[in-house]
Amino acid sequence: MTRLPSPRYVIACDRPATRFADAFLLGDGRLGATVAGGVGTETFDLNADTLWSGGPIGPRDDAGAAHVLPALREAVAAGDHHRADELAVQLHGPGWTQSYQPVGRLAWHHDPGAGTEEVQGYVRDLDLSRAVAGTRYSRDGAERVVEAFVAPGASALVALAPTAGEDLPAVEFTSPHPLLLHRVEEVAGGTLLLAAGRVPAGVVPNYVPSEDPVRYADDDPAADGTVARGGGFAVAALVHADGDGTTARLTATVVTGFRGWRERPLADVELLAQRAREQVLAAAAVPAAQLRERTEAEHRRFFDRVDLDLTAAPGREEDVAVAQQVFDLGRYLLVASSRPGTQAANLQGIWNVDVRPGWSSNYTTNINATMNYWAAETTGVAELHRPLLDLARDLAEAGRETARLDYGARGAVVHHNTDVWRFTRAVNGRPLWSNWPSALPWLAAHAFDHLDFGAAADDVLTQVALPVHRAAVAAALDLLVEDPATGALLPSPSTSPENTFLLPDGSQAAVTAGSTMDRELTREVFTHYLQLLERDGSAGTGGEDGDEALAAEVRSALARLAGPAVVDGVLQEWGPGLVSAEPGHRHVSHLYGVFPGTSTTRRRTPERLDAARRALQDRLGHGGGHTGWSRSWVVCLAARFGDGAAAEEHLRVLVADLMSESLLDLHPHPDWPGGAIFQIDGNFGAVAGIAETLLQGHDGALDLLPALPPAWVDGSVRGLRARGGHVVDLTWAGSALTRARVVAGRDGELAVRVHGVPVTVTTADGEPVAKGADEDLAWTARAGAEYLVEPTR
Repeated sequence: MTRLPSPRYVIACDRPATRFADAFLLGDGRLGATVAGGVGTETFDLNADTLWSGGPIGPRDDAGAAHVLPALREAVAAGDHHRADELAVQLHGPGWTQSYQPVGRLAWHHDPGAGTEEVQGYVRDLDLSRAVAGTRYSRDGAERVVEAFVAPGASALVALAPTAGEDLPAVEFTSPHPLLLHRVEEVAGGTLLLAAGRVPAGVVPNYVPSEDPVRYADDDPAADGTVARGGGFAVAALVHADGDGTTARLTATVVTGFRGWRERPLADVELLAQRAREQVLAAAAVPAAQLRERTEAEHRRFFDRVDLDLTAAPGREEDVAVAQQVFDLGRYLLVASSRPGTQAANLQGIWNVDVRPGWSSNYTTNINATMNYWAAETTGVAELHRPLLDLARDLAEAGRETARLDYGARGAVVHHNTDVWRFTRAVNGRPLWSNWPSALPWLAAHAFDHLDFGAAADDVLTQVALPVHRAAVAAALDLLVEDPATGALLPSPSTSPENTFLLPDGSQAAVTAGSTMDRELTREVFTHYLQLLERDGSAGTGGEDGDEALAAEVRSALARLAGPAVVDGVLQEWGPGLVSAEPGHRHVSHLYGVFPGTSTTRRRTPERLDAARRALQDRLGHGGGHTGWSRSWVVCLAARFGDGAAAEEHLRVLVADLMSESLLDLHPHPDWPGGAIFQIDGNFGAVAGIAETLLQGHDGALDLLPALPPAWVDGSVRGLRARGGHVVDLTWAGSALTRARVVAGRDGELAVRVHGVPVTVTTADGEPVAKGADEDLAWTARAGAEYLVEPTR
């Protein structure tokens, strides 16, 4: 299979996809469809964002493990890390998160008898600007074009194919789950297929050996149609003629029994099938052209907010064109997988074909779930960020029981895995991944950023940001212990996500006090909480002790928090003396303060930034960055280091080695079919990294072209956003800024930073407000006003 040269905003391939990771993805945040581009028969693997195994978790009936903490902390303080690891296992729950589930596959036989060897000019493509997938080929001298899209609002898959006869193409549905209902009805103008079943009551993760990994319930629904576990789903697929009768149309919808993370799901398959039937008939009543027009308009409402146009240096045209495609694809995928009111995008967005998908296709909160949304604010689609904020809000509530029972703490604790049922406990496993209790502070940072980038929704502050920060801060305070050697405060127990350190005897351990990431997250969530209180304008009475008392505790703790350790000029992953057992580990958690955090910067902390740069060099020198998401993180870090050449090279490696033919991000896995697992996080991380090379606003000024890749000699970008809500358009030539347009997001001082060229800042009317070279140019801005930055003539 080869990716073909294609027009702007289009990804094209010369053969049908033979594996999931090479297919094209369609979606509206709720309904996902994976399109293979088959000849004669098109297949659509269907997903729904709320279709997960299991059911609501309910209150715990155990006494918890908080009694273990004193001994665990004593073991850490004494340097007995093996003992600490052994005790940490007692904090684990008995199980794992549930798994995101496939619905099943529709096979639409639109051109019976056609085979790959019998056609000419085959191309399948995905138009990122229109949200339409197409398959084109010629057979017997006639060209065939099959197109598909997912229509938001109707939340329906629509596919169109030419037809020459009276008989409409047949459609079949298969599911990996037992079907409890399957029937075909003749309706006016077409044939309607209905199918319904139930997902598993429980699924053991793919990485856990099990003789019985997938369990289906055999109970009957209660009188209200609900069950404890294993909710229902239904599919309706209608084949009918569209328009003048020369086009066959497939319209399909999916409904699930999900009713909320605390509610028992529906499993009444007749009821669900009736709902699916009503939805598909309503969608089918709307002409396809009208649905396609609505789909494109709604998609462009988000997609068109940013546009990047690059011209390459001689000999680098292909690399630069693909970089532009990666940027556009990542933005497309966020629109397709995350809309207001949907679930957050998971490890695979909203697409999955496996009952036991890689890492359960859940929300892995120690990097992957948050990386999915790194570019939401910078690319101007703040509304699409909301599903992650809703997840954080729910977890701040669900995690209270975990904090109280397992840590004797106030607030809420969330560990490294969660799901649609808002799982918060440490999973059954090994301490290096299970015993990381710092997910909520990281999620809280997204709520803070949403506001910091200028979100206008007042309810985010009062209903999401403050409640999540209160819960995270209260728990973080109760996890602090005093370092007996220095008197500083450290979070304990603490791990660095999924990594271990070496002990003097050559063995490994994971649990300590104060990993660098946990130090960074604790300081950040404390600082953000105090800033949110200032923004709120009142102390309030939220939280267990009220904001006034909680804020006093935070201020006291902030003064004593230990900072990151630097040894021999290198930023450490843990405290001094602990060395990584896997120096080429895929996670770079200790560099959180560089990105996505903002504590380590070129202007404010140059020495620490240099220590972080050396830490990254060490990681990469030992083989780090070997997964797609990890390499995307490295692109972001290179941009924050101001190293455009490195950002360009890491992006090239990402595309060449860690993406599929359809440019989907891959996590190499030798035991997986095809040798790799699709993980969507790297697609989103790459968008964030590209945006960071062009604009940064976290270090005291709007930094224009701070890490421009050398091959991007000429170009422009429109619509990037920075902290403060400022919107920036940039144009450059010969790798130098030629013009910037800034629309101020708020009143007050605004500064720009331009590298290597003297510039003048003027109002839209041409009135100068600042002038200079190689320095921050500041002026008093007015919200909504336009300012132009141009080379001084």
